[in-house]
Amino acid sequence: MGWGHWHPEDEPCIPRPPRGFGRHARAHHHHHRRRFHLGRLGSFVQARLRRRLFVMFGITILVTVLVVSWVMNLTGGNTWRQETERARSFVGHRFAEVWDAPAARESLVRGISDDLDVDVELTDLSGAVVARGGSPCAKPDATIPVMRQDTQLGTLHACYLQTRSRGPWRAVLPLGIAVLVLWTAAGGISFRLARPVDTLVKATQELGEGRLGARASLDRHATGEFAVLAESFNDMAARIEKQLADQRELLAAVSHELRTPLARLRVLTELLRDGGGNPRTLDQVDREVVELDALVGELLASSRLDFGQLTPKALEAGVLGAQALERVGLSATLLQPETDDVALMADATLLGRALVNLLDNARKHGVGVEALRLQEHGKEHLAFSVEDRGPGLLPGEETRIFQPFYRKDRGGEAREAGSLGLGLALVQRIARAHGGEAFAENRPGGGARVGFTVRKAGPPGPASNPLA
Repeated sequence: MGWGHWHPEDEPCIPRPPRGFGRHARAHHHHHRRRFHLGRLGSFVQARLRRRLFVMFGITILVTVLVVSWVMNLTGGNTWRQETERARSFVGHRFAEVWDAPAARESLVRGISDDLDVDVELTDLSGAVVARGGSPCAKPDATIPVMRQDTQLGTLHACYLQTRSRGPWRAVLPLGIAVLVLWTAAGGISFRLARPVDTLVKATQELGEGRLGARASLDRHATGEFAVLAESFNDMAARIEKQLADQRELLAAVSHELRTPLARLRVLTELLRDGGGNPRTLDQVDREVVELDALVGELLASSRLDFGQLTPKALEAGVLGAQALERVGLSATLLQPETDDVALMADATLLGRALVNLLDNARKHGVGVEALRLQEHGKEHLAFSVEDRGPGLLPGEETRIFQPFYRKDRGGEAREAGSLGLGLALVQRIARAHGGEAFAENRPGGGARVGFTVRKAGPPGPASNPLA
């Protein structure tokens, strides 16, 4: 199976990825691996900017509370202890003054218990209770010695935590409410800060997927760098859309304009043939005109793929195959369907172009068409394949034949056949646009089998539709 004369200048110019592409891919890989080690919670937080801002705000608030508490404890702790010692000394001196007056001592105990809402017990040195206010104090929260000069007269026991069991919560609750309010406000701030970024990311993804009309629509209150960035993005997207539209219109116009002189050339060759011109020269001119016309058709089909101009509709694979055989002048008996499920959603014009290219390729480079087969390819795909009678593919050509402008010299027949090197490349693009893939292989009995698969349910969405 030949592919025409090959010359170094005919080698396809395959664009190289931009510098730094490998580093970007590796960084992307490491980023995903790092997120995997963070676990589900880490992945949830790392997925969106607003979540990261919300968590960072919350952590900042909590750290601020802890730092403020620590500073207040350092600056106010000594003062509190000093005031507590003064209060203990005052109470001890008051009881020392009335120690020898039982009635006054009893009155002081009851006054402290009633006024301060604490349980108070006053004991002598032997541990006997000499006065009590409130309930018995089995486990005192505070013990104050009653001293007169350097001599201890007794001990005052006070129990107050039981009567104030909810006291700590009353102190913590306002702090918790304050933290909750601040964190809620942080959530709102995070949302407002991250919303322009989310909008820009979504618009960028849509533009990258081929939806050239995507624009970033920020809130009317958006100001600063985000507004400038959104305006710049929209200007860039508009320029890209206009340039591609102009390119498409130019390509379509040039292609149609080329077909007019081509048609005239074919008429002139017929006139010259009737007038007794050299048949061999006229045949060569005719072949060149046919190849130029085919090239124009392929450029138009490629333009439709570039701009996503697919019009899927319900089709029957058998009808498409029969029409393709008729267009290239072959018998419909070469069509061999091997499945009854031949219904699919596809662009009839593009699939017809792909089938014609396969048949022309087998006719020109494979010594003729053996069969056009329709086969099931899994549950979701249908395969079209053309078998030829040629010598088969050389090692490595199974993938290289789908490269644009690939031509391989095998005895000079490809140049005579007018190989342009675009037919199979276009077949691959059409297959991918319909959710399938092109393939090529040698047959066990000789010859090659070249074909493509398509998705029965129709072309995939823009995210999966290749533009190149």
